[in-house]
Amino acid sequence: MAETHPPHVVAQLYEAYLRLSDVVFEAGKRFDNRLRPAHSAVFFHMEHEGIRLSRLAEKAQMTPQAMGELVDQLEEMGCLRRIPDPADRRAKLIVFTELGGKALLIGYSAIDAVEHRLATLLGDDGFEALRTTLNRIRTEF
Repeated sequence: MAETHPPHVVAQLYEAYLRLSDVVFEAGKRFDNRLRPAHSAVFFHMEHEGIRLSRLAEKAQMTPQAMGELVDQLEEMGCLRRIPDPADRRAKLIVFTELGGKALLIGYSAIDAVEHRLATLLGDDGFEALRTTLNRIRTEF
């Protein structure tokens, strides 16, 4: 008889991430059906005062070319725009437009809803234990 092994923790974390991100992504699709999961890399790593493409790509662990495509798409959708960098007029900063700010708020609201569902599922103590455990993995591993 073949032994069965529980799923690897890494696989479980990844599957949990996919399930949770799907909920957030669905909120984005309701905002604009052109949004794709890959666009979350831009929203997640943006800086409110603006950011250069190279820095955005570095934070997201992507090539500047791949990040540039995502930024171009979001610029076409009206969520981002490029402006001259006051520190170096030859360079450009990527900033949120008013529409992009609305999209960001919808994302935050969806994330809040996910966290509320997790707290309900796990209970307050379980949710705090999850937060503590994930933070330890992120900072100490």
